[in-house]
Amino acid sequence: MDKLLALKMFVETVRCGGYSSAARKLGLSTSSVTRQVAGLESELGASLLNRTTRNTSVTLAGQAYFDKAVAILEAIDEADASVADRGSEAQGHLRASVPVEFGRRIIAPHLGRLLERHPGLEISLSLSDRVSDLISERIDVSVRLGSSVVSDDIVSKKIGDFQRWVVASPDYLARTGLPREPSDLLQHQCLRFDYGGVHQDWTFQGDENPQRLGVQGRLQSNNADTLREAALAGGGVALLADWLVRDDVGQGRLTRVLEQYEVNPGTASTCINALYLPNHRGSSRINVFIEFLEEILAA
Repeated sequence: MDKLLALKMFVETVRCGGYSSAARKLGLSTSSVTRQVAGLESELGASLLNRTTRNTSVTLAGQAYFDKAVAILEAIDEADASVADRGSEAQGHLRASVPVEFGRRIIAPHLGRLLERHPGLEISLSLSDRVSDLISERIDVSVRLGSSVVSDDIVSKKIGDFQRWVVASPDYLARTGLPREPSDLLQHQCLRFDYGGVHQDWTFQGDENPQRLGVQGRLQSNNADTLREAALAGGGVALLADWLVRDDVGQGRLTRVLEQYEVNPGTASTCINALYLPNHRGSSRINVFIEFLEEILAA
């Protein structure tokens, strides 16, 4: 029995929910898939699948075996890709993690162009505002906005810059008045990003020394677009990335205030960084993805 082939057939049978569907996906006969999975069960001395006339489901032992089999097959694919990934043409599976709204608004509209350029490239794009663990989550490249590198074992490449704008709706400002100095915000409802329980001051850098304000408000969220929507609805003053609110400001839905200051949460920077592990240096997949990001950010 070809053990690797049997593993692939078993995994596809579980994923597809039956032998026939797995056989169609693999381009094989149903009898071949059934025979290989049965041979695997015989060798293991355990039932991996429950079979009825209507459906096929995985047993408890089969589920545990499935998880291990998937990891083995992915490791083999990754080993193959690591060899091919040093060539001139990017190919293989790239796992990327990007902030939610940055991914939706800045990256997603251009992904078709990237895939068209590189027919051998397959991308899994994870959208998350939390910090990704490149090793445990098996992420090839992660995009971070305004965050410093968390480890000396991670390569950080700057791919762009952005600004953070203090914005509020015209209705809100008509009710509360226009803040003219950073300290005026202490009298306002500030819509704050939730950094996992860590309170972040807003730092205002003008011509003089930085001013750090412990702003307050009744709404926090770990999603930037939620804060944007709240600001549009007149809920308060928000500190948001320029790429997220530029259209709203341009069309008068939001008003930018305190424009004479550079504003950031705490000591955060305004850099956009691509992070990856040192052993991925020279990866064609990562290189073309980073070049793609640099291209769209420059535009």
